[in-house]
Amino acid sequence: MSTGVIIALIVIVAAVVVAAALTFLARKPRGGRGLRRRFGPEYDRTVARHDGDAKAAERELAERVKLHGELRERPLEPAAREQYAARWTAAQERFVDSPREAVAEADRLLGDLAGARGFPAADRYEEQVAALSVHHGHHVHGYRRVHGVALARTGGTAREGGAGTEEMREAMVEARALFEQLMTPARQDDTPRHRAADDTKLSARPEGSASGSRGQQPWALTRRHAKGS
Repeated sequence: MSTGVIIALIVIVAAVVVAAALTFLARKPRGGRGLRRRFGPEYDRTVARHDGDAKAAERELAERVKLHGELRERPLEPAAREQYAARWTAAQERFVDSPREAVAEADRLLGDLAGARGFPAADRYEEQVAALSVHHGHHVHGYRRVHGVALARTGGTAREGGAGTEEMREAMVEARALFEQLMTPARQDDTPRHRAADDTKLSARPEGSASGSRGQQPWALTRRHAKGS
């Protein structure tokens, strides 16, 4: 083997090693600042859960990155994307008459959609949320909130321990951000970003109103109560 070939091989190997090192450093969280930037509100939530111990929180978040940072989200087929969009629209429309059932459906939908995108399956909720927090830390709280509301005692009012109508509405609105993130096509896909149905649908019908009557104003501006809440 000639000297020139040996030198060329050494250069190629060195280039590969340097590229791998740069890729690793780019993916590795850079201390607290890097973790805060990556996780957003999830960083503050984790610190609070550790009673203000930032170092303990950062160890937990760094471990999540280690476990789930290499996950690559699978693209959705157009037909599947349309099905998920239809389910979300139906859940929002159902909120008018049955807010609790609508929230439960939103919870199931987010779990199914995350699983379809390559995250752990919905029946491994804690693992799924941990993985989502690594890639969607700025929006995962909406899923946590809608999941908690869906699990709240369904038979009681807010005073009795169940979630009130306003709490359910807010959970649905907040969860929509993660839904849209998961519905966004991969970067190489030039398909326009899908927009879910307008949140103005989240207007619960006042008690005693006619079945064909629905509020037309955004719930953010009105505070009407759903049946049975």
